Amino acid sequence: MKQINITAKIIVCNYNELNSAEKILIDKAKEATFKAYAPYSKFQVGAAALLANGEIVTGNNQENVAFPSGLCAERTTLFYANAQYPDHSVKSLAIAAYTNGDFLEKPISPCGACRQVILETEMRYNQAIRILLYGEKDIYIIEGINDLLPLAFGSIEAI
Repeated sequence: MKQINITAKIIVCNYNELNSAEKILIDKAKEATFKAYAPYSKFQVGAAALLANGEIVTGNNQENVAFPSGLCAERTTLFYANAQYPDHSVKSLAIAAYTNGDFLEKPISPCGACRQVILETEMRYNQAIRILLYGEKDIYIIEGINDLLPLAFGSIEAI
């Protein structure tokens, strides 16, 4: 029997330490939270994706009383990006959450289904996606889905 140790590389910073492009992407994700349809959970999530062509697309969570018929912000954003710009890879993805009248202090991370979709998007374009998880106090920067989904369903070794 042997043991393997899995580690994740996550950079922790604050908003003022981001470059201007990262700030714009975070701001777009925050704006997207206010368009979320979350009447049941009151937990609004927004996401913004920077594409290789320079476009930024946004999305948010969409709830439905017939749970689990809703969709997370990350998947809404990536599916829209892949449908509207199929020839352009996703370079970065920012995620923010808003509830009880404020943004969360600490970042939230994508659910398992969203992690799998991020993986598939990386595999589709053979390129890692830089993930920025926004929190009022801390922002986490992850250089690719491997750090959030180390035992992925699918091959990610080439990315």
